[in-house]
Amino acid sequence: MNDLSARIVLISGLSGSGKTVALRALEDSGYFAMDNLPLPSLMPVLQGLVERGEKRIALTLDARAGESIAELPRLLSDLKNQGLDVRLLFLDAGNQEILRRFSETRRPHPLAEGHRSIAECIRIERLLLEGAAAMARRLDTTGIKPHTLGGWVRDFVQTDPSHLTLFLESFGFKHGLPLDADFVFDVRCLPNPFYDPALRPLTGRDPEIAQFLENIPDTERLFEDIRDFVERWVPSFIKDNRTALTIAIGCTGGQHRSVYLVERLARALSGIQMVRVIHRELVAPSN
Repeated sequence: MNDLSARIVLISGLSGSGKTVALRALEDSGYFAMDNLPLPSLMPVLQGLVERGEKRIALTLDARAGESIAELPRLLSDLKNQGLDVRLLFLDAGNQEILRRFSETRRPHPLAEGHRSIAECIRIERLLLEGAAAMARRLDTTGIKPHTLGGWVRDFVQTDPSHLTLFLESFGFKHGLPLDADFVFDVRCLPNPFYDPALRPLTGRDPEIAQFLENIPDTERLFEDIRDFVERWVPSFIKDNRTALTIAIGCTGGQHRSVYLVERLARALSGIQMVRVIHRELVAPSN
């Protein structure tokens, strides 16, 4: 493979986590897409696609490859050592979410054998994929609508893999911790705009919410502490050759306080760091 201008996106993750949705989003964006590629075929298939001139390639790989999926980290390193622009995206979701999705679709789990339950299949799949998850940009799809996931995936492929990208994610604790977070900050100590009927329908992007929170001295102190932490420690992760770091900020519902602080933190850091914003509980993806 000698065409270093080709961009390769490998999508892995749990069955039921949204890999097909992610692949379709990239296909709609002009990528050549191939689903459920057997891992032993990865290198020869990529070789053929690059040699025939494909510039954007997206492939899904999962635990149906069996024990061979453990070879994915080594293959990924081999591809990167060749100088290729290759990215690994790992989709995850909470166990209850995966169980619910399989229940709704009534489809068997790919690892189902004999009397093995779906819960047992999920446990086995996590073990098979833990090496891939450790090397990838993880994305928690729990509760995420397909169009929102598609927007996040398209945003992911626009990041520069030669530099660390800081993902700032707001979320609501009542919906569970984000599985993709490297650091989590709890801002539920701030007064909640939810209890003001006039503010309840708004989000942290609205000026009324900003004004409400900025009138509270603790908001400024908390923001400065989070910003100082991020600015102090991001350089250490850059030295460790990390390409992505997710800072999650949570409030009760993920609508007001966490959204406001993520938006403000993004503005403060965007001049010195590549930043992407995710608001997990909001309907529309952030651009």
